[in-house]
Amino acid sequence: MEYLRQREREDGGDIENEAGGDGGGEEVVYENYERREIERKASFFSENERDHDVFGAGGQSANRLLLREPLLKSKSRINTTSQIAIVGANVSPIESLDYEIIENELFKQDWRSRKKVEIYQYVFLKWTLALLIGLCTGLVGFFNNLAVENIAGFKFLLTNSLMLKHQYFLAFAAYAGCNVVLAVCAAVLCAFIAPAAAGSGIPEVKAYLNGVDAHSILAPSTLFVKIFGSIFGVAAGFVVGKEGPMVHTGACIANLLGQGGSRKYHLTWKWLRYFKNDRDRRDLITCGAAAGVAAAFRAPVGGVLFALEEAASWWRSALLWRTFFTTAVVAVVLRGLMVFCGSGKCGLFGKGGLIMFDVSSAVPAYTTPDVLAVILIGVLGGIFGSLYNFLVDKVLKTYSIINERGPGFKVLLVIFISLLTSCCSYGLPWFAKCTPCPTGIEEDCPTVGQSGDYKSFQCGPGQYNDLASLLLNTSDDAIRNLFSSKNIHEFHLSTLVVFFVAVYFLGIVTYGIAVPSGLFIPVILAGSSYGRLVGRLVEMVLGSSSGLGVGLFSVLGAASFLGGTMRMTVSLCVILLELTNDLLMLPLMMLVLLISKTVADSFNKGVYDQIVKMKGLPYLEAHAEPYMRQLVAGDVCSGPLITFSGVEKVGNILHALRLTRHNGFPVIDEPPLSEAPELCGLVLRSHLLVLLKGKNFLKHPVSTGLEILKRFHAFDFAKPGLGKGLKVEDLEITAEEMEMYIDLHPITNTSPYMVVETMSLAKAALLFRELGLRHLCVVPKKPGRPPIVGILTRHDFMPEHVLGLYPHLTRAHKVM
Repeated sequence: MEYLRQREREDGGDIENEAGGDGGGEEVVYENYERREIERKASFFSENERDHDVFGAGGQSANRLLLREPLLKSKSRINTTSQIAIVGANVSPIESLDYEIIENELFKQDWRSRKKVEIYQYVFLKWTLALLIGLCTGLVGFFNNLAVENIAGFKFLLTNSLMLKHQYFLAFAAYAGCNVVLAVCAAVLCAFIAPAAAGSGIPEVKAYLNGVDAHSILAPSTLFVKIFGSIFGVAAGFVVGKEGPMVHTGACIANLLGQGGSRKYHLTWKWLRYFKNDRDRRDLITCGAAAGVAAAFRAPVGGVLFALEEAASWWRSALLWRTFFTTAVVAVVLRGLMVFCGSGKCGLFGKGGLIMFDVSSAVPAYTTPDVLAVILIGVLGGIFGSLYNFLVDKVLKTYSIINERGPGFKVLLVIFISLLTSCCSYGLPWFAKCTPCPTGIEEDCPTVGQSGDYKSFQCGPGQYNDLASLLLNTSDDAIRNLFSSKNIHEFHLSTLVVFFVAVYFLGIVTYGIAVPSGLFIPVILAGSSYGRLVGRLVEMVLGSSSGLGVGLFSVLGAASFLGGTMRMTVSLCVILLELTNDLLMLPLMMLVLLISKTVADSFNKGVYDQIVKMKGLPYLEAHAEPYMRQLVAGDVCSGPLITFSGVEKVGNILHALRLTRHNGFPVIDEPPLSEAPELCGLVLRSHLLVLLKGKNFLKHPVSTGLEILKRFHAFDFAKPGLGKGLKVEDLEITAEEMEMYIDLHPITNTSPYMVVETMSLAKAALLFRELGLRHLCVVPKKPGRPPIVGILTRHDFMPEHVLGLYPHLTRAHKVM
């Protein structure tokens, strides 16, 4: 181990004694040594692996100091490292994922020894898991809608029954009380059980598929809270959706199935040992994210495209087939369950159910003025969407100050927002005028019961309150009312303006509280309201010459706002077409999405990209920053570099594992194992721990890889789920064993990805992301030097790190 040997030569002493050898003062000396290293700003760790859990076993107090630092407390305090990130409202350690195939001798022997039956079993299990993910996600999606419709329906029935008796204050007390109780249930689950379940979860899933493993974002507890917290939050009347959380739910289900259950809850399946690696789990979680979109919107093709365009950072044709199969299973499950509930066997579910806005009855036949109005809607969507993202970012930073004070403050914030929402949704309709019911629909107007387009509210017989029809209703029914083209004059212009303003700002202040909350529904509600408003204005100007109805304008408004906030195009277009069941809207939908995205991109990034950055998740973009072309790979490598020999002393390995949290170490063969020093490959920390635990040690430094191949199996080195692997603290190595040797060749990845030190940093960043790497070895250009210069990890490509090393590039970065 080159660094430790160098320290031994420089100090003239025994590095083993200094860094934790024999004697009663072992831990004291070790802690003092590591404290000095931390105080020197961890130059020892800056060189290669910064995607670790903590600095070291002896530096826990310093690590706790770091973790207490709030990342978003003020503008001057930003996250400048990829070591910690915000998960929920907590600052948590993170790691990167090993998507690379580790081609060591054990891996090669395993594949050589596998029979055709085992290979077919592996392929069969992949498709079986895709089937199970589709089934489970479809069932959860149906259960969510069933629960929300029944809970919210009971709440509205209670409120309406009291209002029919003219007990208006009691009706408000019952309405607000139900909302607060449901909100507190959701907040308690999020604040005390799984803080990572707060929010939509799409940014976390997106970061995971990029290679970032944040703490407990896919844990079973997060799945439980995501399901029930989303039900309580949506039923509580918050301006949130259950569609974003469904993506996170699908990913959690896929992770739970893929890792073979949960050891913590004694739910494990040994026959899933083939999937004990990050690569296969990534594919399954991609299928889960797509299944979540399909379950939320009944849009199987849109789910596949969402996973391809927004969620996944890595794709291949085989994954496309499995993802499509998963979403098809979801569609079949939902269709069958909805047919079952169509006969009224599911309580208040009935006509509400899963989202499906059928506007196919309105045939679009547009003229030039209509196209100009559509362009205006696209521009408005871009402006409103970029402003929405800006305000959401500010609100999240403000809420972080409140949420980091503790779970109690999270619950209090949720109660405050719940009361604010209840006051707006119940109080604003009192300022709206009562409208006479249209002729010919006396049976449906005014509505008496749990659902309908024409809410009576405080109006007399034969009248309805149009604002109450939007605010005192479930989000799905409100969107159906806005998308409807049956009655052009159903909503007054003032009603649409008030509803847009209310939903716009309630959606902003609601996102970020401690409840699972999606952005799709608030954005669709706000966009469809100003889209219908533009449609009404066009109808007033053009009269009957307009070929687009107000319902279709409302759909286009929703599309424009979605494009302006989320910056997706293809997947949003297909999702909305599957939602509305109207393919004739395709040209206008494409036009409005392209315009809104283009306008919004000139102001800021998409909302999910902003949240990923704000949380401190080290997300690698699909394109490198322009200033990276001015640097080469060797410019961001720093030392000293920690290396092992092919046959290394046990004590050296153990000290290196204790002193660092590096997850990859270069292995260099030196004479007499080779004629000259040469790079043998890269060995992972987790593999070293398994090897040390097995204690297959040697008394002399000779290569005996065959014995290790006989004693260990490839599955012994498989990655467990949710951080249940071995740790340095689990090892019990005696003083005698510290002086023995161990052969690292059988577990060394002999084909790591390498780049020459003169490669541009931009090119290396693209290679790192496209291949889904965790470690990228940098080798020298000229002979006669050590066989490896350094290792690039995710942190080395982060703008904060690069610009911190080269501050003169900061101005160019801001200009670009």
